[in-house]
Amino acid sequence: MPIERQLRGKRFFITGATGFLGTALVERILRCIPEAEITVLIRPGRRADASARLAREVIKNDCFDRLRHELGDGFSDEVAGRVRAVAGDVGQDGLGLDKEGRDALAGAGVVIHSAATVSFDAPLTQAVEINLLGPSRLAAAMAECGSKAHLIAVSTAYVASTHQGEAKEELLSENPFTLDVRWQDEVAFSRRLRDDLQTESRLSDNLKEFTKKARGEVGAAGDHLIASRAEKLREEWVSDELVKAGTARALSLGWPDAYPFTKALGEKALIEQWEGKVPITFVRPSIIESALSEPRAGWIRGFRMAEPIIISYARGLLAEFPGVPEGIIDVIPVDLVVAAILAVAARGPESGKPKVYHVASGVRNPLRYGRLVEKATGFFQRNPLYDDRGQPISVPEWSFPGRGRVQRQLRRADALMTFAERLITALPVRGRQAQLAARIEDRHAMAKRALGYVELYGAYTETDARYRVDHLLELWDACNEEDHKSFRFDPGVIDWDRYVLEIHLPSVLEHTRVRTKPGRSVVEKRSDRQRKAILSPERHMAVFDLEHTLMASNVVDTYAWLASRHLPPARRARFVADLVRQGPALLALDRRDRGDFLSSFYRRFEDAPIERLREDSWELFNRQLLTRSFPDGFARVRAHRAAGHRTLLITGALDFIIEPIRPLFDDIMCAEMGQHDGRLTGQLTALPPIGEARALLLADYAEEHALSLEESVAYADSTSDLAMLEAVGFPVAVNPESRLSAIARRRGWHVEHWAKAEGGSHRPLPLGPFDVKAPKAVMGR
Repeated sequence: MPIERQLRGKRFFITGATGFLGTALVERILRCIPEAEITVLIRPGRRADASARLAREVIKNDCFDRLRHELGDGFSDEVAGRVRAVAGDVGQDGLGLDKEGRDALAGAGVVIHSAATVSFDAPLTQAVEINLLGPSRLAAAMAECGSKAHLIAVSTAYVASTHQGEAKEELLSENPFTLDVRWQDEVAFSRRLRDDLQTESRLSDNLKEFTKKARGEVGAAGDHLIASRAEKLREEWVSDELVKAGTARALSLGWPDAYPFTKALGEKALIEQWEGKVPITFVRPSIIESALSEPRAGWIRGFRMAEPIIISYARGLLAEFPGVPEGIIDVIPVDLVVAAILAVAARGPESGKPKVYHVASGVRNPLRYGRLVEKATGFFQRNPLYDDRGQPISVPEWSFPGRGRVQRQLRRADALMTFAERLITALPVRGRQAQLAARIEDRHAMAKRALGYVELYGAYTETDARYRVDHLLELWDACNEEDHKSFRFDPGVIDWDRYVLEIHLPSVLEHTRVRTKPGRSVVEKRSDRQRKAILSPERHMAVFDLEHTLMASNVVDTYAWLASRHLPPARRARFVADLVRQGPALLALDRRDRGDFLSSFYRRFEDAPIERLREDSWELFNRQLLTRSFPDGFARVRAHRAAGHRTLLITGALDFIIEPIRPLFDDIMCAEMGQHDGRLTGQLTALPPIGEARALLLADYAEEHALSLEESVAYADSTSDLAMLEAVGFPVAVNPESRLSAIARRRGWHVEHWAKAEGGSHRPLPLGPFDVKAPKAVMGR
């Protein structure tokens, strides 16, 4: 009987529907199995329940475009009538099912478990909880609700490890190359290790190191942001250690990484606990890649194993990659895996011990590594990618070196880039000069990415394992001609040259943001799109920092100008020399705590006559600040006002210094100093609006004026303003210093490079007239 007729009207319960294979399964059942009903188990998100995730992450995917076209206006009704989501999580005991979920599981005829942590570098505990314990949890839930369904557990061919020779379609207990490991011990170890690492990460020395590193990354962003980043670094350290532990344990037992290791133990746990109680079949695909033909040739969801390597090679970033030319890359298109699963579902469970099906190409229709590289090289020589200047990128000639040699080369590059990053970050550079740091960071990321690819995937390009498909071909032979047309799963049908050159590589380029045509891109630049969004009438407010954002000046410059305004030449020289000597200490204090620096430095204004300072501040603006201002910056302020946005200046500068530019803004928040008998006290009346305080002031201001921060723009140059930039929906880094330049690049923030106007005076200090009777406080004592 054809597969379609055997499965007509069946009720399917599917886990992992939001993944690559799961999405393809749901689509194929909807399109090819009439009247079948599907329940998908989906873990609710923070902002979306299971049904919302089904609609957004599964049904909305372009996998359903063919069915959407075939059904037209009836598509939504068809989906609503045949597919539903229930909340649950295979990572917790009992799956967290409610009554609706339990009823759906009890009423299912076929249960397909495709949920997994498929990352080869997942933390050990995550892989254990999902890959190892997930299948048994599902079987336990089935037994608890009285389900008699056929459980099809999707595993991986690599559970048979990567030993030399052919691996049969047999249970792991029958495989002589599989070590007898107690899965219960591995579960206990992973959980104990997680708890131990959590404890170790909180030890005093480690916390100090995380805080030190966080301060180095975000600078004087404020205690809260430093603490937040330090906590993130602590969590990343725990995760990284769990990844290392998973890889080390897997390698010690003959598996290349934690993914096949935990999948293998998941099979073992399922058999030991539920064989004879729940009908079980294992389907073990090899490396699943883009579709051969269903729902369309080249359909893929997300990047799989091969895509990052292919794109890095096409960009000229991977000069070498380990592998044996005669070795086999065991790849299988996703639609063949889906068809095999449905054929297994139609056949039903075997009596006796669970049956195993490999869905792999290595024995039936091998793709040699050398052949794949040859085809990819020819493809990208004929269809090169282009760099930012519109020039074609030449792909390297691979020499198939050993994995160890490539790893050593990349580790040396990683160490060199780490040193260069630290060096450039320590330098007081900003704007376009800081782009050097961003370029170094990009190169470093490329080197680390390449090293990651080699460490993760090198074992799969060097493997000599062959996965037999005898059971799969028996199933294929038992299908009729109609099934051979509608549900192709024989790996022998793949024409590798056509698949690689006409289907897979074009699909990879289609789903990757790479330049495939020469010359200047006709697509609007990202920076232009961002600038349009920033100046859209929909924005509510534009907030500006002052120093190095709107003008190339700082509090030390302005103080030096004002304090030496009325000094005779000799005293001015001594004053300047003294200030220069204090420079390193002032810079260190500023980097450590901007608030302490301003409060301390502004005490130098004690006893200064306020009226004289007000007059001198206008002279300061005309003779120095105006020539150091950025015309594009002030033009941007006017553009925001013209667009109807409220404009706000937030600065640590004193009020009398920024008085000349007050008319440009709707409001100004700045530092103010106490006065007594016409002279300044040297004490600020309130803490200056700097660092994290700016974000709080901004939130209060937005609430007071009924403005949305999500619809607001903020301009700043330094990580000391990171909290303010993070508070708005449209952050802009202006002439950023190296740390902020790196952060903006990583987060995709808009960056502006505004320059001073050409011409004008560039003298840092005033020239006469001199007044020897000027108050000693203003003369910089």
